[in-house]
Order: sequence, then C-alpha cells, then structure tokens
Amino acid sequence: MSSKYAKWHHPYKPSTDFKKKVAYFSMEFGIDQGLKTYSGGLGYLAGSHMKAAFDLKQNLIGVGLLWKYGYYDQGRNPDQSMQAYFVEKTYNFLEDTGIEFEVQIRNNHAVKVRALVLKPEIFNTVPIYFLTTDVAGNDHLSRTITHRLYDSNDQTRIAQSIVLGIGGAKLVEKLGGADIYHLNEGHALPAFYYLKNKGADKSKFVFTTHTPEKGGHEERYGPLLNDFGFFGRRLNDQELSEETLSGNQLNYTVAALRLVKKANAVSKLHAKVARKMYEGMSDLARIIPITNSQHLKFWQDPKLAQAWKKGNTKTFGNRKLELKEGLFKEVLDQTGKIFRPEILTIVWARRFAAYKRADLLLRDLERFERLISNSKYPVQVIWAGKPYPGDHGAIDIFNRLVHYTKHKVNLAVLTGYEIGLSKKLKEGSDIWLNTPRITREASGTSGMTAAMNGSVNLSTRDGWIPEFIKNGKNGFVLPALDYTLPHREQDYRDSQNLYRILEEQVLPIYYEKPDEWSTIVFEALEGIIPQFTSARMATEYYKKLYK
Repeated sequence: MSSKYAKWHHPYKPSTDFKKKVAYFSMEFGIDQGLKTYSGGLGYLAGSHMKAAFDLKQNLIGVGLLWKYGYYDQGRNPDQSMQAYFVEKTYNFLEDTGIEFEVQIRNNHAVKVRALVLKPEIFNTVPIYFLTTDVAGNDHLSRTITHRLYDSNDQTRIAQSIVLGIGGAKLVEKLGGADIYHLNEGHALPAFYYLKNKGADKSKFVFTTHTPEKGGHEERYGPLLNDFGFFGRRLNDQELSEETLSGNQLNYTVAALRLVKKANAVSKLHAKVARKMYEGMSDLARIIPITNSQHLKFWQDPKLAQAWKKGNTKTFGNRKLELKEGLFKEVLDQTGKIFRPEILTIVWARRFAAYKRADLLLRDLERFERLISNSKYPVQVIWAGKPYPGDHGAIDIFNRLVHYTKHKVNLAVLTGYEIGLSKKLKEGSDIWLNTPRITREASGTSGMTAAMNGSVNLSTRDGWIPEFIKNGKNGFVLPALDYTLPHREQDYRDSQNLYRILEEQVLPIYYEKPDEWSTIVFEALEGIIPQFTSARMATEYYKKLYK
C-alpha cells in the first residue's frame, strides 16, 4: 500500500522558525477520547505538544506504539470497587503506511514491525506514526509486545522499548531521517544506542525527564538488556560496564542524560530537583526547565473562552452552571446521586499514586465530616483517576474512597478517567484539588486545563504551581512544609491546612463574595494564557532544546 506518509510529509510548508526536522518519541499520546494510546498525564502532554506543533507549522513528527488493548478500561466489581479489564481497540481512521521492517529481540529473534499513521487532518496534529507488532508472520509472543501499555511483564516492557526505540529509529530512517531525535521520557532509549552505532553523535539527541519518582525511572539488569538486543548490538563486558551503574543496573534516565546534548525537566522546581538527584554523576547533560503546558483550543470550553474575552462574568457564570449540570449527569449515571450546580464542587482527579494523596481530605475524618455536613456552606466532592492496574496500594485507596462515599449524598467516585471525563471534570468543577507531597510532582498539568475552564486551583506548592500561583488572588496554596518531615507528619499538617483554607477562605468567598470569586477565576485565566499553553511550550522546545 502506498501512502504520501511513507515519506517525511506535512500538509503545510514548515515555518522558517521551526524547519529543523524533529522526531518525537513517546510511549503514549493522548490525542482524543477515541484513540486509546495513553494512560494519563504523560500522554496528555504529548498530545497537546503534537497539536501545538501542527498549529505552529513545525517540522516535527510523533513516533509511538499502537496499543491493541490500550492501557486498560476501568470498570467496577459487583460491590462498586475497581475492576481493570482489557478490550481490543480498532481504529479505522489510521492509515497503513505500507512500511514494514524487522527488529531483533532476544537472541536475534526477528520481529516484524508495521507502521500506521494518524494523518494531520483527523485531529489537527502533526503526523504521528504508530508501530505495531500485531502483524501476520509474527509468532504469538511477538504479536503481544504492543498489546498493553505499561505491560506488567518486565521482559515485555524491554521488548516494547526496543520496538519503540530501534523500531522508531528505523521508521524515521525510512521517512528520510531527522535532524533531532527527542525522547519524551526514557522508554525509547534504544533509539539512541541504535543511532549511535550508525555514527550519529549527541548533537542529534535530546531528552525530557518527567518525574522525580524513583519508580518512574526504569532500571534494569544490564546483561539481560544486552541479551535482548537493547543496545542495537551486543556489547562486550567493558562496554556494558561503562553503560551500567553499580550492580550492573542500567538506569534509563542516567543513560539518556549521558547520551544527549541537552535535556529538560518539566517545571522550574522540577529542574532543581532533577539536578540534585544526579549530583556527583559525571558526563550528564545539564537539565534545563521547559514547563509543561496544555493545548488551549482542545481543552477550553469555547463559550467560557468567549465570555472571558468579553469580561462578562455573568455569562461566564451561567455557562459554568450548564457545564456543572453536564458533569452531574455523569455523577447520577455512575453513582445514583443528584448533585446540585449551585453548590461548590471540589474535584480531585489524576492518576492514583501514593504520593498524590487522593485521600488527604479523609486524613481527619471528624473534621472532614463537619466540612461536608455544613448546611451554611455546602460542598460536593468528586474523585476520579486510574491507578496502575498492578499498584495494589493505589487500588486500595481508590476502593476505600468508593466504600466511604457510597452512601454519602454529596461525595462521588467516578470510573473511566480518560480524556472525555477529564474534560467534563475540569469544566464542571469549582475547585481543582491537587495534593502531592512537595518535590514529588514534576509538573501536574491538570490544574492548567482546569483553570482554563474556570476551576480554581487549590494545591500544595509543587510542580508548575510556584510559577503560577498568587495565593488568594488566582488560586489557593497550602503553606510549604519541610519535605524531609516523615510522611505521616506532612500528611497531618497538610490536611489541617487544607481544612482551614476551605473553611476560612474558599467557602466564604464562594458563597458570600461572588464578585471576588469571579475575580479569582478571571485572574487565573490571565495567568494561564498564554504562559501555560502548549504553543509557548512547543516554541521553547525549538528555541531552547533543539538548537
């Protein structure tokens, strides 16, 4: 099958400011609710980048994997607790490029890889190429490599990195090559080894690190990776020892930082944290900050945008009530509870992970129950998010919230936290609650898209928040704590500050000073646009990382 996208091709002449050819590798892309190639924030970020690159006429393409079963579908067991299940996905709008090649995995086993493309006109993105091993001629095991995003099997994960990295690099070669190879996190690290073997130097390589969490930085046994063909050829013992750390472990992030000319963190605070993480290590690229951002046109409700541009707080408020009613239909459908649009609605929605503290509001149950039963200042609270299906601790937190809220009329836990529900929650909430332990959240872009839709941030001072927040003016922030305190102490202090801010500031302003509330909402919009939109971010990548 022939395709114009079987060569490097854009539907526009690239802008002179962005003419350098860039191949952007990412394990996930969150483009649209109907394309399940993402798990959460990393994918949303990559999707917004691809949309902004299209808007700006950048000479950039995306390279990812086509997940047959996506991440997972989030449903419920009979008792309403969480269930993860896997359903085959098909996408008739993806075009077969006709490009097929082989990669070698484990003892030179040849695996066929085929490339499909998401054409720009479908979702207004640059071309994004999705690789699949689920093709005729592969054995069953080879076909399963691209079945599940973040597969729980370590050896499958290694194979996924080889397909994305080496397979992606081979694809780009067939498209005509690139000036810059940009890895969005370390999953595609084999691309750098493959290209280095062919004579490319670090002037072509750049890297984005997304998390200070140790679990977010893959680390695997070097000899096993060598057996799998991770390095594009078999390394001898001396070469392998130069790539690995103590215990023959290869840390993907450290390896990437040694191979690239430039690297970036995803907020100013994260850059400081990331540099400190690797103090004392030699030959690492300097990590600069390029703060993550999101695509305004995709995420912002157009009627809210119009009312804000005209400075019409009444129209904005009326539209907000309509959007709340839309969200509350979802609440009713999933939980059988009727929420009221005039009541202040708090949303906590993101990936469930221990450090994000989804259950911080429940830290002092007596205090929390006073808060949710206050008839003078009523509140409604919604939680949503997808734990990693193998993270039983995070699933336990999710289920604890389900069981605690089951018979409380103003509390709800929703399943199916994907792009569609994420948009509804941001449009329909009044407060966007963000509770990570300080220094643990690299960026946390959900608060940006919430603010675009008139939802006020209430957050710890982490990630992107210090670059944006003016406490009491455009949002609310918990007092900074000593992040070296024991977790139990941090959680107690943060919870007490959270209750106090809600009781003494947020609720009285919302109910008694609506004009002041509108001012806060509009100040937040002024602070978000354009500083935290993906047009600024995509421009900075060319100016600061690709040059």
